[in-house]
Amino acid sequence: MSPFAVLAGAALALIAVASAGLAFWPDGASSPGARPPGVEVASAQDSRTLLGRTVVLDPGHNGGNGAHPAAINRRVDAGGFQKECDTVGASTDDGYAEHAFDFDVAIRAADVLRALGATVILTRNEDDGVGPCVDERARIGNEAGADAVVSIHADGGPAEGSGFHVIAPAASPDGSNNAILDSSGQLADLLRASFGAATGQARSDYLGSDGIAIRSDLGGLNLSRVPKVFLECGNMRNPGDAARIKDPAWRQRAAEGVADGLAAYLTSSPPGDGRS
Repeated sequence: MSPFAVLAGAALALIAVASAGLAFWPDGASSPGARPPGVEVASAQDSRTLLGRTVVLDPGHNGGNGAHPAAINRRVDAGGFQKECDTVGASTDDGYAEHAFDFDVAIRAADVLRALGATVILTRNEDDGVGPCVDERARIGNEAGADAVVSIHADGGPAEGSGFHVIAPAASPDGSNNAILDSSGQLADLLRASFGAATGQARSDYLGSDGIAIRSDLGGLNLSRVPKVFLECGNMRNPGDAARIKDPAWRQRAAEGVADGLAAYLTSSPPGDGRS
């Protein structure tokens, strides 16, 4: 075969791939579901760097919580009131646990962010332990001086409800988190856009408003002194959401959506912006 025929064949192959809507990543792998125009993709073909920025990822719950009720039911400060240390978390109807999902997505997102140069700290480094409590999770982000924190969860809502939502902090009962409200709101908006674009997941039709909820009852947000949000990636009790949540390929896209939102926030905010 002539060199020209080889080149022509390669060009046709690239056209076919582009027509199929595949996006190429730096390691040469392909990912289904190209993002819509106007949504920046930090983890894909972007040359931006996150060197010098610190991110905390907080995978919700833990695999040992269920076997230690006394430990996770003890009351801790939640920002003006007392609340349980932690909870067991939700699960799909066939038993895939939220704690396992949260941890898997956090590990995947950490890999993407570290490849962009960020320092990434996880609030837990195993999925068979107990806790940490909600006050300790907040303290980890505060003591790290994190530029941003995302707490990763999946909801256990009504079976007929579906979709994801981002939870941003309202003023805590003790008023101690006022300095991070605006910056956390900005992080929530960017994460909402990036997560939906990366995963194709619809915004929640049963909680929040257009994919955003504002709450003052979560100790992890009330006690944070750095920009922080919670992400509820989907409803584990909804059959459609549960099928996606159990799919490793979808969890990878979820992780990329988390990383993209954090990168968009960090590259639009100077170091230390939004910390109290």
